[in-house]
Amino acid sequence: MSTVLVVQHEDDAPAGWVGEWMRAAGAVLDIRRCHRDEPLPADLGEHDGLVVLGGEMGATDDATCPWLTPTKALIREAVHGGQPMLGVCLGHQLAAVALGGTVARAPKGRQIGVFDVGWNADAADDLLFAGLAAEAAAGRPTPAVQWNNDVVDEPPGGSTVLARGPSGTIQVLRFGPRAWGVQLHPEVGRDIVARWAQTDPSAPMALDRIGALESELRAVWQPPVTAFVDQLAVGRASA
Repeated sequence: MSTVLVVQHEDDAPAGWVGEWMRAAGAVLDIRRCHRDEPLPADLGEHDGLVVLGGEMGATDDATCPWLTPTKALIREAVHGGQPMLGVCLGHQLAAVALGGTVARAPKGRQIGVFDVGWNADAADDLLFAGLAAEAAAGRPTPAVQWNNDVVDEPPGGSTVLARGPSGTIQVLRFGPRAWGVQLHPEVGRDIVARWAQTDPSAPMALDRIGALESELRAVWQPPVTAFVDQLAVGRASA
């Protein structure tokens, strides 16, 4: 069985559906709750892949969240070593910064709600997202939960933009042959987002829409997560 190192930054930002789907696909999750002082390994020698979750902190807040520095080192190890890596929201931004890109405030303000992903031609043959890109091209959009203040402003050299959101911000990046970042939140349904909504007066309408679309969101995002688990075995076989 493949073992995935999962970096968690907050109690209210767990692996959620992504963790559920990875386990269903046969992966073992080694979750490190860094905000609770659970240490990260020095390297990925005991793991087949890496998942970095979201959080409210910024991608350059290493001074107040010191685990971000070793997280970035693990991201670089995964990308440069060809191990599967998936960054979610903050994890996506951390990967961009770790690899030489930049992160900034979303130019049109905070993004909250469900928005369709705008796949481009480079997604057509992607190992994870080709199916979703094909569905969108056939007129079946890809809904995704968005909840962020920051976005990747300049992607790192050598990366490929796979999708943008309605406002033009980068939504999906491929950092290497088996390394991806998603600004969106494939891991959440209404229960997790309800925790975030408690402190945000603009959230109730978004929360209701997320709840109404839960079945569709699960159906859309489980296949690429399962495809990621498939890549763990490929990476192990080629090591």
